[in-house]
Amino acid sequence: MISPDDCRKPLEALVHEVRACRVCEAHLPLGARPLIHVSSTSRLLIASQAPGTKAHMSNRSFYDASGDRLREWLGISADDFYDVRKVAILPMGLCYPGRLPKGGDCPPRPECAPLWRNRVLSLMPDIRLTLLVGSYSQYHVLGRGSVTERVRNFRDYLPDYFPLPHPSWRTGAWERRSPWFQEDVIPALRERVRTLLQD
Repeated sequence: MISPDDCRKPLEALVHEVRACRVCEAHLPLGARPLIHVSSTSRLLIASQAPGTKAHMSNRSFYDASGDRLREWLGISADDFYDVRKVAILPMGLCYPGRLPKGGDCPPRPECAPLWRNRVLSLMPDIRLTLLVGSYSQYHVLGRGSVTERVRNFRDYLPDYFPLPHPSWRTGAWERRSPWFQEDVIPALRERVRTLLQD
C-alpha cells in the first residue's frame, strides 16, 4: 500500500505544476491563480466548487463569509481548517471563474477537474472522508441528483462521502426551510470531523 511518505515529494512537485497551470486563463476574468491546499497526510478532503473573488485575491480558499459558515458547520477552528496536514481543499475548479450576468459565480471551468483531480487524489492516501460541498462537486462524484435529498440522506454516502450544500449566504433561507439540517446533519458532521481529526 502506498504511504504518505512515498507521496510527499511527488505531490509537492504536482502542486507546483498545478499552480503554474494556465490552460483556461483566456476565460478567467481575473487571470489564472489556481488554489489548492493539500498534503499527503490530509485526512479530510473538502471538494468544493471554485474560489470566489476574496479567495482569489488572498490566495486562500474559503477566505470569506462562506468559509466562516462552513467552519461553523464543521465545528473546527480556522487553524485546523487551514492545516493541510489534516484538511485538504481541492475545488472542482481551481481558479475564480467569473460572475454570471444575473448574479452568482460562474460554474467551475470544465477543463480543470479532468486535468488535475485524479492525479492529485492518487497522491493523497490518507483521505478518510470527502465533503462534497455544493452541486458541482456532487455532480462530478455522484452524478446528477438533488442536493437537498443527498444532504438529507447523507448516511447513504458514508463512510467515503458527506454531501453538503454550498455555504453561501443564499443557504440561510434554505436552512430555515430545512430544520432537519441543523437538527440531524450538523451534529453527525461535527462528530465525524472531530473523530477524524483527533484520530
